[in-house]
Amino acid sequence: MSRFDRAATILEDYLVLWIVVAVGIGLAFPSFGRLSPLTTPILAVMVGSVSLTLSPTAFRRVRPRAVGLLLLGQIGMPVAAFAVARALSLPPAVTVGFVVLGAVTPELVSPVMTELAGGNTALSTVVLVLVGLGSISLVPLAVTVLLGATVPFDPVGVVRTLLLAVILPMAVAVGLRARFPDRVGRYDRYYPSVSALMVVFVIGIVTAANAGLVRGGSRGTLLVVLVGAAVLNGVGYALGWLLGRPLTPDERVTALFSVGMRDFAVAAGVVVAAGFPPPAALPAVAFGLVEMVSSAALARHLSRHRRA
Repeated sequence: MSRFDRAATILEDYLVLWIVVAVGIGLAFPSFGRLSPLTTPILAVMVGSVSLTLSPTAFRRVRPRAVGLLLLGQIGMPVAAFAVARALSLPPAVTVGFVVLGAVTPELVSPVMTELAGGNTALSTVVLVLVGLGSISLVPLAVTVLLGATVPFDPVGVVRTLLLAVILPMAVAVGLRARFPDRVGRYDRYYPSVSALMVVFVIGIVTAANAGLVRGGSRGTLLVVLVGAAVLNGVGYALGWLLGRPLTPDERVTALFSVGMRDFAVAAGVVVAAGFPPPAALPAVAFGLVEMVSSAALARHLSRHRRA
């Protein structure tokens, strides 16, 4: 085994550990939050790397039925988020944060976790793009229906982020794979590892950018929000698993991550754009920490099960 193979194995097998380390560094050194402008290019590298494993044929094999079931799960997530917040008797501002979190696009790293777990990465990416575009309507609609308030946010900014961080790198990567299949396919072993490394960078930067908010909040409120984030994450995984039961095994794995993971960075941005008080961003921060650890652990478990 070469040094690169060993490094890739260590990164993937101990991804949970590296994420915890990144969170600790982010909290200890908030100045790393200044790297936030690099988040979009890092996400582009992350999505582009995992998309290099895809061919146009893989996208043509995505089944409409699977897409439809996963989209149904996306609609259910803001309702689940609202129910969790109400069950915990959270303040209105924090409840808004949970609803926005449930309504945004799946986490941009969900295709990475899907790939690491042996799921259908093409299906995950298709759902990510479709929900990302649909979230422009779903976010304000969910908040209006569930809370009776309108959330003004910049839809152009959300679309721009999706274009630069997801659609463009995915298109370039798939094009390169189609044009140079042998040359690109030679390094398939390392693309998920590059994406996993980008995940560690992103969680560290986002944690550093929100370190002040985490430190300054009430311990009681922070604990309840953390519990709510963990419950919502678990509900999302359960909903994805139930919706995926009629599907193939790789599609079922995809449903887990596509429904259970939420883009906490986009959620935090929407909350800021809406002008809500700082506590409204707490669900996004807490959920980001929870989902990155849980998804990495779940991906590792499913990957080992597949190898066995």
